[in-house]
Amino acid sequence: MELAHSSDISGILASQNRDGGWGYHEGASWTEPTVYALLAQLAAGSREDHIARGLAWIARSQRSDGGWAPLPFVVDESTWVTILAALLLAQQPGVAGLSKAVPWILSQSGRESTLANRIRVFLLGLHPDMDRRFIGWPWFPGTAAWTAPTALAILALRKIDRLQPNADVRGRIDDGRAYLIDRMCQDGGWNQGSPRNLGYEATSYAETTGLVLLALHDMPAQGLEKSLACAERHLAHCRSAEGASWLRLGLLAHGRMAPGTELPRRTVMERSLFVLAAAASEGRNVFLS
Repeated sequence: MELAHSSDISGILASQNRDGGWGYHEGASWTEPTVYALLAQLAAGSREDHIARGLAWIARSQRSDGGWAPLPFVVDESTWVTILAALLLAQQPGVAGLSKAVPWILSQSGRESTLANRIRVFLLGLHPDMDRRFIGWPWFPGTAAWTAPTALAILALRKIDRLQPNADVRGRIDDGRAYLIDRMCQDGGWNQGSPRNLGYEATSYAETTGLVLLALHDMPAQGLEKSLACAERHLAHCRSAEGASWLRLGLLAHGRMAPGTELPRRTVMERSLFVLAAAASEGRNVFLS
């Protein structure tokens, strides 16, 4: 695999906890690093026993409402990591749990887009700088929507719709795309939320720019030239291993050259995303396949 050293996969496998999950570096198993570690192994064709143990941990961690908590058995609430778990399960047709997760994901929306909040804003005479009709996804239920969970939700729902076409799912995908386009920064990239929330034009972030471009992979490139150029600038100067991997994934999804980097990779997330980007450079993008 291009630039994917065996030490990255070896490091991921060695970091697996006895319960089958992964922590961010060491310690208790969390949903987010567990999902990315499993996606990386699926992309790299890793050992099936490690994948089976990880999937078993994911299955045990699902809550009765269909969602997942960031730190299962400790945090008592389903959050955005449900989107990640669903994205993983959609990669494994037939694995139990996905059908319960979909209604939870579809039930989530940013607080700012609710009818009650829009009426409140109107009555107060406020003039928000974003179109609040566009519905994104929040990190936590009942809070404002953000770009990263919205982009991940689009990726997960596209996979789910391919497995079992659903008009409600496609409607939320369209809403999410409109939300992301509305939140584009002036430089063409994306940050975590509003590009003008503090009264001035904010700059974009490497990680979110790459992730959003990945989610918008089927949007015509001519409509994203400014964004792709922004991503290329970020990649040329990026000093974050996670950021560089997300930028590569986003650029490769649009057929752009995205050279690998040799930034230090020490955590499960850094190693996993590096493997995923390297696999995408060889035509195996698990987020899109």
